[in-house]
Amino acid sequence: MNAKYTYFLIILGCLIAIKDIRSQSLYFPPITGNEWATLSPDSLDWCPDKIAALYDYLNEKNSKAFILLKDGKIVLEKYFGTFTADSSWYWASAGKSLTGFLVGIAQQEGALDIEDATSVYLGQGWTTLTPEKEQLIKVKNQLSMNSGLDDLTPDRDCTLPECLLYRTDAGQRWAYHNAPYTLLDQVIESATQRNLNQYVFQKLTVPTGISGLYFQLEYNNVFFSKARSMARFGLLMLNDGKWNTTPILTDSAYLHDMTNSSQELNPAYGYLWWLNGKNFFKVPQLQINFPGFLSPNAPPDMYAALGKNGQFLNVVPSQNLVFVRMGNSPGDDVPFLYNDSIWQYINDLECTVSTKITIEPGIDMKIYPQPATDVLNLEMTGSIGIESYKILDLKGKILLSDAHSVVDVKGLPAGMYIIEIQSGNSRFRKRWVKN
Repeated sequence: MNAKYTYFLIILGCLIAIKDIRSQSLYFPPITGNEWATLSPDSLDWCPDKIAALYDYLNEKNSKAFILLKDGKIVLEKYFGTFTADSSWYWASAGKSLTGFLVGIAQQEGALDIEDATSVYLGQGWTTLTPEKEQLIKVKNQLSMNSGLDDLTPDRDCTLPECLLYRTDAGQRWAYHNAPYTLLDQVIESATQRNLNQYVFQKLTVPTGISGLYFQLEYNNVFFSKARSMARFGLLMLNDGKWNTTPILTDSAYLHDMTNSSQELNPAYGYLWWLNGKNFFKVPQLQINFPGFLSPNAPPDMYAALGKNGQFLNVVPSQNLVFVRMGNSPGDDVPFLYNDSIWQYINDLECTVSTKITIEPGIDMKIYPQPATDVLNLEMTGSIGIESYKILDLKGKILLSDAHSVVDVKGLPAGMYIIEIQSGNSRFRKRWVKN
């Protein structure tokens, strides 16, 4: 057998084994009822005062619900004001990710093919484009936000043909455009010959307990559910489309493509999921490439469903972690920046790891590049230099230590770390990311 092929099979086998181990370590709540196992924050060495600080921050930013799962079990669950575990709230654009999952199920069943032109399901003339240009738009383009339709129309939500205008050929421009996305609901209904809510009930509610309803608000179909249903969806994603051992979305190729870069124009976007850990990202309504990770404080493998006014679902396979935030607008904070701010508080929950180390006035530390691939450069401002450094993991374990200003990090796996500098009578810690 070819050596390269043998190596490939070994790697593939390891990846499958890792997924199987993760699946076996996850807890799944019963499909019906309110039972859900918990995990004590003490077992994770999380400090009560730091949990309180997280809750205070969430409350200050108009949150209604927050849930954090570890290994499928509830570690943190908090409701604010009059909102309770039985209250329902809208997912806003976080519901896009749910739609992406439903498209995958419909394709798995043979009802549709994302490589088909959208006109196969909506009929010719669903836009104002010429038949030739309209035929270029595939279901896949709707999933990837690169339909080529003009997103600068007066109403980006309008799904009427007269609102769907030509900007460029499909696949040539990434733009966060609600109208082509919303029409995926009609694609699903046309392909499956079932009402969208009926399809959710049959494919998700019955086998997983994910309950909720789509309501039409003007042109948009908006999903409403309890916070725990959103957490269930995160757990389903964490387990690669299976609810415990029950397969729901088994198309591994589609699952992979859904949570990986769907195109090169915005690598931080999959099939209606936002992706961390990419070299650059675009944000809605702007055609600017922002360098770095979408969420620098989150693990690189985090992917997220992000919605208006801070409706968040974050999934982190490497940590078996899911968190949900529902609520009103956090104020002036841009949602994706607010999501990253929540990660700052989550990162600081451990009692043994603190990024708040007091240093002498006039002393500061710079580390670059961020993220780092081969070397991490350390630089102190002020009159004293670097006496020593330590590289720690997020649990405080020392991985490297020395006294140089250039740190060789090639041997470290990709992930998030802490750098601690000793400089005179001061110690300084910062988090950094390894590519």
